[in-house]
Amino acid sequence: MSATALLQAIVDGVLTGGVYALMAAGLSLVFGVMDVINIAQGVLIVLGAYLSYVLSVHLGIDLFAGLLIIAPLFFVLGMGIEWGLMRRLREGDRTAMSILVTYAVAIVIEGVLTLVFGIDFVQLHAPYVDSSLHIFGFFLPYIYVLGFALAAALLAGLYVMLYRTKFGRAVRASLQNRMAADLVGINVARTRTISMGIGVAVTAVGGMVFGATNAFNPNSGYDLISRLLAIVILGGMGSIGGAMAAAVFLLVLNDVVAVAWSPVWAPLVFFAALVVVLSVKPEGLFGKPPVRAQ
Repeated sequence: MSATALLQAIVDGVLTGGVYALMAAGLSLVFGVMDVINIAQGVLIVLGAYLSYVLSVHLGIDLFAGLLIIAPLFFVLGMGIEWGLMRRLREGDRTAMSILVTYAVAIVIEGVLTLVFGIDFVQLHAPYVDSSLHIFGFFLPYIYVLGFALAAALLAGLYVMLYRTKFGRAVRASLQNRMAADLVGINVARTRTISMGIGVAVTAVGGMVFGATNAFNPNSGYDLISRLLAIVILGGMGSIGGAMAAAVFLLVLNDVVAVAWSPVWAPLVFFAALVVVLSVKPEGLFGKPPVRAQ
């Protein structure tokens, strides 16, 4: 393996990691605030990709411009899932039952997508999807560069929202001690609903970039959710920064193994790294031991 190939793999891994971090951020946010493990996250990403496909192919709307339509729709969808399903779960059973409920949501969405679009693979196309930037001897697909920049901007926006706004303080208070948050006048139910909406809206953006960089069909969500869960657990459940660091680390490792060894073994690094880290630090790289009061 040449040094150039290794550096190319590292650069590709960093750019791809930013996109995966964006897809994992919503999953991490929802768990941190609601104790909900959203198994439907992968299928929601695929749904976002298909909606981008419809707007682009059938209506001629640019992929990035289409996000102005899709993201608000996903925000409403996320709030609807929380209000209609998650809010009905008992506090003590919320985490375990959320897996079953969101899995059911995933099955329904997958069935609808299969009925409407069939099982053939499709991929999003645009001038910036099918061309590359040549710089310092590296070929960087424009969509990866644009996707990474968008992911960095949105993750920075999530950080500002969580740590620099009144709503963010309500989110963090609900995360640390829900009973105390209720006592000081925070509407925990509304905070959860909005957080779910934000988490799903961010997923829509990740779906567009995923669809532009990968061929997909209605079944593509299953491979995605396994990778995203590995990223979120490795980074620390509920940690946005941890999701970013874990995503970049795992995708760089994935691409380096694919180049240096074999693409067949590359996906294994997600779970091998997960086992190693959790054996040493069960709460993840950036997570904290559970001290939450209910």
